[in-house]
Amino acid sequence: MANIGRLGSMQQLIRGERPTMPANAMSDDSIFVKKLLSEHNPDGLEYDVKPLLHIVEDILRRSTLSSEGVSTHALAQVDHVEDRSHHPGYTNMLEALSYKIDRISCEISYKALGGIDAHSTTIAIFEMLTNFKWDVKLVLALAAFALTYGEFWLLAHIHDTNQLAKSMAILKQVPGIMEHSSSLKPRFDALNDLVKVILEVTRCVTEFNDLPTQYIAQEVPAYTTAASHIPIAAYWSVRGIVACAAQILSLTTHGYEFMSSTTEAWELSTLAHKLKNILEHLRKQLDSCFKYIEKRMDAEAYDMLCELFSTPHLDNMKVLKALIYAKDDILPLYDGASKRRVSLEPLRRKNVLFLISGLEFSHDELLILEQIYNESRVHASRLENRFELVWLPIVDLQNSEWTDQKQRQFESMQEAMPWYTVYHPSLISKAVIWFIQREWKYKNKPILVVLDPQGRVACPNALHMIWIWGGNAFPFTSAREEALWKEESWRLELLVDGIDQEILNWIKDGKYIFLYGGDDPEWVRKFVKEARRVAQTSLIPLEMVYVGKSNKKEQVQKVLDTINREKLSTNYWQEHSMIWFFWTRLESMLFSKIQLKQADDHDLVMQEIKKLLSYDKQGGWIVLAKGSRIVANGHAVTGLQTLLEYESLWKEHADKEGFDPAFKQHYDKLHAVANPCCRFEFSHELGRIPDKLRCPECHRHMHMLTTFQCCHDDYDIEEPLVVSSVTPLPTTI
Repeated sequence: MANIGRLGSMQQLIRGERPTMPANAMSDDSIFVKKLLSEHNPDGLEYDVKPLLHIVEDILRRSTLSSEGVSTHALAQVDHVEDRSHHPGYTNMLEALSYKIDRISCEISYKALGGIDAHSTTIAIFEMLTNFKWDVKLVLALAAFALTYGEFWLLAHIHDTNQLAKSMAILKQVPGIMEHSSSLKPRFDALNDLVKVILEVTRCVTEFNDLPTQYIAQEVPAYTTAASHIPIAAYWSVRGIVACAAQILSLTTHGYEFMSSTTEAWELSTLAHKLKNILEHLRKQLDSCFKYIEKRMDAEAYDMLCELFSTPHLDNMKVLKALIYAKDDILPLYDGASKRRVSLEPLRRKNVLFLISGLEFSHDELLILEQIYNESRVHASRLENRFELVWLPIVDLQNSEWTDQKQRQFESMQEAMPWYTVYHPSLISKAVIWFIQREWKYKNKPILVVLDPQGRVACPNALHMIWIWGGNAFPFTSAREEALWKEESWRLELLVDGIDQEILNWIKDGKYIFLYGGDDPEWVRKFVKEARRVAQTSLIPLEMVYVGKSNKKEQVQKVLDTINREKLSTNYWQEHSMIWFFWTRLESMLFSKIQLKQADDHDLVMQEIKKLLSYDKQGGWIVLAKGSRIVANGHAVTGLQTLLEYESLWKEHADKEGFDPAFKQHYDKLHAVANPCCRFEFSHELGRIPDKLRCPECHRHMHMLTTFQCCHDDYDIEEPLVVSSVTPLPTTI
């Protein structure tokens, strides 16, 4: 009777009929998944099936070729793919599992030729694999299929050139099948498509099994969801393997002329469609798991960094490896001097200055920093005071694509820097970026963090003191910054040192000097004419320099054009880089004091700097100095009015007491009546913003407002969000 039943199944295949399947086999997964789960009983043995999966991938990749035909040329192209089959773990793996693979292969062939429906065959295979985990079950079933599939395609490849293969191919009817491959194209295409998706599902399940359990738990929703869907994925993958094997067996057993390729292709396509949906869902959950694990690992790495910086070390190598690159398999630095890759060793036990920025480093900044760097290297001649500068490019590679344009921009900056740079932004981990943003207050604006030879932070941002004092700030520590401020006073050299040598010559000659700025050409025209008139009347040697504004580059250029066109009797800075550097130094003075926690209301330098920055935001400003001594630091409108009232109100006083005390006294009277309060703007990108600030005019606490400001024509990089502290509260101090 068994033989009669088997004969009936064979006749079904010959007529092109498909064996009947249970009604719920393609619709209700829960019934048979419950059965699989009830019999799923792993014995606890761990099998690393990745080496075996590599072999299976190699077989399927070389087998799944064009259904239009097979040629040795096509095979030769595939042979150029890396051969990973000689892995140390392969031999042991095959010794342990080859018997099971052969058993599964025989089971599939026997039941397919015996007319057993695919569902029953699938369940039978799982019964043979009860003691294995889900990923092992899938890889073993796929390996069993690869034996049959690979044999078929191997004979197809070499039967024309190898006599043994030719004889075997004849027995399996391969030559006839290949001759009619074009008519069988729908089936081959469907077969290839299904094999590919089964392989992808298998990879996905294997990846899930390899998730580091110390970073993810059962209560994570994505993990739980994926785990509940893996049995479904395993069932339909094995079901697909059985269907693919049946297709190959039917071809080699009955020949192409008995096969209804359209009908059979539809069945394979249906299975592929279902598995693709399963794969999409699994991949989504797996990606969520990866993101969760990545966050946990990044958080752990961040905590380790925090602990590392709170622990004393003999040298700085542990800290440097944690920040740049921990492994020894590559050279992580690029030496800008020698133009070659190097290790971290040149930084050992040195003062290391980390220049931290994105790819939007302005040419002016880079040029001035390079000049100061070269000067400082000359001063750092003693071995114990040597320092190295390293650029850490911070790029958000998680949320933005690394394009060819960004690569070129990065390489251009890297080549322009004479110091060390991290070889590529991808070497800097997300945890390090978090640490730099949270602990070192990096917010897209360049900072320069100084580490001492033991890896301790010697200064959280040395850019401020470098812009102010240049190479004199060496060795760029907070202690040196404090010492430099103790030597400073409110004088004209503090404002212009290192920018304009001509002004320094005027200071030596004891001349009166007006520095002024603003964006109103009409005010500039009136101010220059009145200042020259008053100077001629009072017989004082006066020089004037227009130094623009901290922003509004286009408006400043209009003022420069007016001065040049009308030949106004004033000096001006033609290079915008000089104007940029002037205001960068002023802002650096403010932030240097804030960083040192020396924003003292009784500090004259601090108060005058705040006034000057505030007047600039309110429209315009003037600074009058006699030699080095600053006489007045004031608002543009009040300064012009002071000059206009010279003859009528304070000329007599100037003749008696001197020009500078008379100017100061009259300006103060007008200023007291106008009583303008101050305004400051801090970009959120600056990182270290003061929690509170007093107005330098009325000494009340200022309150904060959030404004959105377009800065497309500013000197600085675009800063879309600005915190503006304006009107002081109407309360007592």
